Amino acid sequence: MGRIQVENLSKSYGDVQALSDISFTIESGEFAILLGTSGAGKSTLLRCLNGLTTPTEGTVSIDGNEVVGPRDDIAMVFQQHNVLTEASAYTNALTGALNRTQFLKSMLSMYSHDDKLEALEALDTVGLLAEADQRAGSMSGGQQQRVGIARALVQDPTTLLADEPVASLDPASAETVMSYLRTAAEERDITTVASLHQVNIAREFGSRFIGLKDGNKVFDGGLDDLTIEAVDRIYGQETNAARNSGAESEEAAV
Repeated sequence: MGRIQVENLSKSYGDVQALSDISFTIESGEFAILLGTSGAGKSTLLRCLNGLTTPTEGTVSIDGNEVVGPRDDIAMVFQQHNVLTEASAYTNALTGALNRTQFLKSMLSMYSHDDKLEALEALDTVGLLAEADQRAGSMSGGQQQRVGIARALVQDPTTLLADEPVASLDPASAETVMSYLRTAAEERDITTVASLHQVNIAREFGSRFIGLKDGNKVFDGGLDDLTIEAVDRIYGQETNAARNSGAESEEAAV
């Protein structure tokens, strides 16, 4: 489950062409990474994949069903964590069950026994079970991002999208977060697409790479295909910075 098919996808904002005629297929369970500079179109592509942005042309389908809006089987991990800072890690993880919990029950924190177990299991998956009662706002940026991953896992998705999940983290924390993200995807057989700017981290954790430049797909291949020439094609004059950087600034919202 979670097979992604993108066909002739284009997105424009007025005179700005964010994506141009992009097509690819990501097989179920694959761990794919979007590469490109700031403004290359990675965030726009992810927003089309999760149904938050409507393509100007083309389609996105998951398991043969066209994505025309947000879906419960597609979960998202955000760059800025988006945790409830005054709530515990456990409570934050539980919010992933909101899609299957009645509004009044969610307001009263009346989640099902299964959802509560799922939240604990998700925190265990990202190495934070011992910190379940800790206030999220007191956690490090890397820990908060792992809480965000746990929240996404509780949603029980077939597809997991991550928009620059380590851009605001130091290199050590970035590697830790990516390690837990990949482990979670492998253990639960979740199709995963993460956008990254840092090629060194991408090469360590990805199995499939799609490179964007100025809204165009300029690379699509495996680790052995991601040569210096391919990186040059994706990044151009930013190649050295992209290859060696640890934490980069936030991607432009294009």
